[in-house]
Amino acid sequence: MSSDQLIPTRMELMKIKDRKKLAERGHKLLKQKRDALIIEFFKIYNRASDMRERLNGELYKAYMQMATVEIRHGPLMLNAAAEGMPEPYVIEVRERNVMGVRIPEVKKEKKETGYAYSVMTTDYSMDETVAAFQKVLTMILELAETENALKRIIKDIEKTKRRVNALEYILIPRLEGQGKLITLRLEEIERESFFVLKQLKRKANANG
Repeated sequence: MSSDQLIPTRMELMKIKDRKKLAERGHKLLKQKRDALIIEFFKIYNRASDMRERLNGELYKAYMQMATVEIRHGPLMLNAAAEGMPEPYVIEVRERNVMGVRIPEVKKEKKETGYAYSVMTTDYSMDETVAAFQKVLTMILELAETENALKRIIKDIEKTKRRVNALEYILIPRLEGQGKLITLRLEEIERESFFVLKQLKRKANANG
């Protein structure tokens, strides 16, 4: 609203003061949300960093185990076992709410699956390799969920920061300026009215 469109009345001044209070309350709540999201982001970020480090360690163990199987049983049997391996989980993706941010949550249910290889022609190293890669898969799913949460949260932090800045640097200063302008105009109108009344009183006394 430009200064020409402002209505210099006490009612308008009260409306602007109420809007300013509401904007300041919203600004405070959004800042609290932004700060809470930043804290949550770093908590999840630290967890994700730890998960990535553990995943790298488990991947190394799984590949070393797979190398043992390849040496003992040959690459053909290893490839056949890998290609015939059934999916170990039934996966369902849901959403949960973290401070207003919708975050995907991976729910997994372990399937009862048989062996994709003959236990008569392989030894324990094949079983250990399968178990190692199933553990890696579980960790990958958990890490994917965690990193997706990080992306969603940082996106909401940026959106909240923009809203905080719009209130802090645009709307609240504008309302404050409009309130001051109306106050100045009301004071000016009051002085003019006082002057007019004084003149009328002087004329009335002169005529009396």
